[in-house]
Amino acid sequence: MGVTRSDPATQQEGQRVVLVSGPSGAGRTTAIGALEDLGYEPIINLPLSLIPRLLSGHIGHPVALGVDVRGRDFSAAALIELIDTLTREPDLNLELLYLDAREDVLVRRYSETRRRHPLSPDAPPGSGIAQEVDILAPIKLRADVLIDTSEMSPHDLRAELGRFFDTGRIERLAVSVHSFSYKRGVPRGIDLMFDCRFLANPHWDPALRPLDGRDAAVATHVESDPRYAEFYAKVMDLLLFLLPAYVAEGKAHLSVGFGCTGGQHRSVMMTETVTKALAEAGWQVSKRHRELERKSPDGAASKMEAGA
Repeated sequence: MGVTRSDPATQQEGQRVVLVSGPSGAGRTTAIGALEDLGYEPIINLPLSLIPRLLSGHIGHPVALGVDVRGRDFSAAALIELIDTLTREPDLNLELLYLDAREDVLVRRYSETRRRHPLSPDAPPGSGIAQEVDILAPIKLRADVLIDTSEMSPHDLRAELGRFFDTGRIERLAVSVHSFSYKRGVPRGIDLMFDCRFLANPHWDPALRPLDGRDAAVATHVESDPRYAEFYAKVMDLLLFLLPAYVAEGKAHLSVGFGCTGGQHRSVMMTETVTKALAEAGWQVSKRHRELERKSPDGAASKMEAGA
């Protein structure tokens, strides 16, 4: 995934502070949100000159500071000087997280959002991106954790940050359950995958074809397959065996995928059923139906739905 990290043995004890930087469009906002979910207090674009004063107040809980070229007194030299100053503080455990991406990916992301680049508000974003990458080059060299998000989804990035920056405040394993179509390829980042294509296919029933696996009639059709009950029981038995083991191993997130031919009926039904069962068992679980998201005209189905 393009992730590098300096030797963790050099980390010190004390107040944990993560400086988050990188070019616009590489995922800083997603990273700040993910760190907040992990128990960090997020502070964005505070002037560099005020950061030492903030941290001298002995905040106690971990802090994530977003810094980028939009800051009022930002410069690469000033940020490097700040890093050197804070690193010398014995009560601080400072890490620089740098989010990067290929320039062509940054340009594409800007084109998709139609945003103006802060360094080239009246010109195509490519010129601003090239200028920003050049400005930040010395900062990138100082990164403790460097993540290239070029091929990552926001979900992938959040999972990666959970590996590096879990504070221990989030004690529960976060489980996400996905449905998908094998015709469109396997989703990135799936840890455990189950093929549902052997189950009775509602597609061949004209009355069920336009529905999806969230519909009770579709669920009944799939459940009528004599192999379904044993399959479901074995899947749940495996998951309930593995999840505590992953917690003991320190894993923060687990992705489970159910695939079928079209990603509309069987995989959706299994995802719904398993998500509900895991939530009832007390696990922090969310669900996502990739192919239904593609079909949703209003985007309502594209949001990750919380199961518990």
